[in-house]
Amino acid sequence: MLTKFDTIVVGTGQSGPALAHDLAKDGQRVAIIERRDFGGSCVNYGCIPTKAYVASARVAHQARTAREYGVHIGGDVRVDLKEVKARKDRMVEESSEGLEQSLRDDKNIVVIEGHGRFVGAKEIKVNDEVFTADTIILNVGARANRPDIPGLGDVNYLTSTTMLDLEELPQHLAIIGGGYVGLEFAQMFKRFGSHVTIIQRGPELLDTEDEDVSQAIRRIFAEDGIVALTDTEPARIHRNDGVRIELKGDAPQNAIEASHLLVATGRIPNTDTLGLREAGVDMDTDGYIQVDNHLRTSVDGVYAVGDCNGRGAFTHTSYNDYEVLRDHLLGDGERSVVDRIHAHAVYIDPPFARVGLTEREVRERGKPALIAKLGMDKVGRARERGETHGFMKVLVDQRSEQILGASILGINGDEAIHTFLDVMYARRPYHVLREAVHIHPTVCELVPTLLGKLKALE
Repeated sequence: MLTKFDTIVVGTGQSGPALAHDLAKDGQRVAIIERRDFGGSCVNYGCIPTKAYVASARVAHQARTAREYGVHIGGDVRVDLKEVKARKDRMVEESSEGLEQSLRDDKNIVVIEGHGRFVGAKEIKVNDEVFTADTIILNVGARANRPDIPGLGDVNYLTSTTMLDLEELPQHLAIIGGGYVGLEFAQMFKRFGSHVTIIQRGPELLDTEDEDVSQAIRRIFAEDGIVALTDTEPARIHRNDGVRIELKGDAPQNAIEASHLLVATGRIPNTDTLGLREAGVDMDTDGYIQVDNHLRTSVDGVYAVGDCNGRGAFTHTSYNDYEVLRDHLLGDGERSVVDRIHAHAVYIDPPFARVGLTEREVRERGKPALIAKLGMDKVGRARERGETHGFMKVLVDQRSEQILGASILGINGDEAIHTFLDVMYARRPYHVLREAVHIHPTVCELVPTLLGKLKALE
């Protein structure tokens, strides 16, 4: 039996449910397919749960350092991971169940539970039923990558998803990968009370950023007591009471013993079991669905949004995919993912945020540019809070006076970065921001001061 809908949405991440509701409001009969977790990675094992853990870790850190502020807390500060997890679970459950209920309450939406797979260009099979629609939207997300390391399959290693299931604190957590996932878990579990070692193949932590950012983060982590082994790779992994990791590279030792192992070596799209080849949908060599600037795939009427299309790997880019595709399907079609300015944050403490180009990328362009950098120790808000680690940096096109990129590693940096981002979206010259009057005492009030220090990038 073949059941016909106007639109089928596969997946309930950030883009899919919003599109389903808008199309249903437009009068379409919509099916939305979810195989497991309503809300996708952000709600279930990404932003919401991990940032709940970050919040608990920060409270623990503040309690331990309270004496520096004249606040005396009796006894040792201890973190109960089971209680931290329970708090996180309540937040996840509320968000996931609320999303699911909103879909089920929409009279024009049919919720189908199970794994969807193409069996033809416009036909998707779920369990024993086949569904078809003129419009199909793929919102299937991504999952943790499993690297090819000898012995890895023989140990009970953790991923960014299964880390959130732990109820007992690891005595020694080893982390393979020094990207944003690895760094966030490293700092939170160190503050929970674990010993933490990061194994990073490259020479720097967070090596997608400028060297000064990476080095500053490494100093902050060292002060927290986190061991970072850079230019180091796992040669083989053995199971004992925990894990034994043989090392190759620049590490001062040949192996480390750990109670738990987290593998944080990137993510891969959930496209390998979708039957995309049967549907004629093109993918790249990494499995990402190929889309144009309006999120159209190689098959007419089939679209891909969110992490599975390789055009962004964040909740905010996925939501913007929804906005672009909504405009394409229901509006004037003028919005495009090309208009999106890259922006992201890493929720370590202090947070790191960047918009636009890095200094390295600006140098590679070879065009005249200006640069300014200001230490967070010059920021009154940072000094009064006793959190002066980090700096802010901005790069400007010398000819157009447009902001090319900015970075903030420091207190409230994930919020303050939007002062740059908004001016960039407005396509206004930097001196509009330089001449703005910001509230004192805030981080943002030093942005005009930073822009007043611009000089030629040499």
